[in-house]
Amino acid sequence: MQNSVHFILQGKGGIGKTLVSTILAQWIAGKDVTEGQQPLRCYDTDQENATFSRYKAMDVKHVPVMTDSRTIDPKRFDALMIDILEEDGNCVIDNGANTFSPLMGYLIENDCFSLLEESGRKVYIHTIVGGGDTLHDTAMGFVSTAKSTKVPLVLWENEHFGLLQSASGKQFTESQTYADNSSRVKGRIVLSARNADTFGADIKKMNTARLTAQEVKESDKFNLMEKQRIKVVFRDLFEQLDKVEW
Repeated sequence: MQNSVHFILQGKGGIGKTLVSTILAQWIAGKDVTEGQQPLRCYDTDQENATFSRYKAMDVKHVPVMTDSRTIDPKRFDALMIDILEEDGNCVIDNGANTFSPLMGYLIENDCFSLLEESGRKVYIHTIVGGGDTLHDTAMGFVSTAKSTKVPLVLWENEHFGLLQSASGKQFTESQTYADNSSRVKGRIVLSARNADTFGADIKKMNTARLTAQEVKESDKFNLMEKQRIKVVFRDLFEQLDKVEW
């Protein structure tokens, strides 16, 4: 993978956008090292919960788009686009719920997706659909994103809120909503709901400390079994990412 730009976009807050950003960034960074690519560049446009930028190992650049009067100035996204275009390499952009509409509007109005593609970048939008009570809102977000652009999509199915199925038991990927837009989906990643007392607690501990999987491996704050469970989770996710049609 080279010169790819990955936008994590979903209008619903608290659905796992930063989690997806950190997983994706760690996978790409590993590929960059083995393939001799330019270092990965990461950006955080979230103005209220800039969690991604707190992962020091990823050297995430925070993009300040909010004015002193607490409004978002779309023109400040210019700095993000210029930064992406000035250097070759892979980029991951985490976007908060509060900047979803302004950023999407900016990208479409300024035809940024075409600009990036014309400059030799491959662009992807990663969108998250959650289960349980989040299914309806996130499914509508998936549809909205699919209809507003022609950019290839990567679907992340987050089972931590419950299974992705309707009251009738039909899976989201079996629904007409998904079928109408499935041709745009280049890959699906399942964030499986594992045992909350073991796997869940370990991942939470890692995320609270803002650590990467590699940092956990080298840390004395995690015991052998905690490290093993985190290794299992990331091995599964990385294998799924390897199968996406990039």
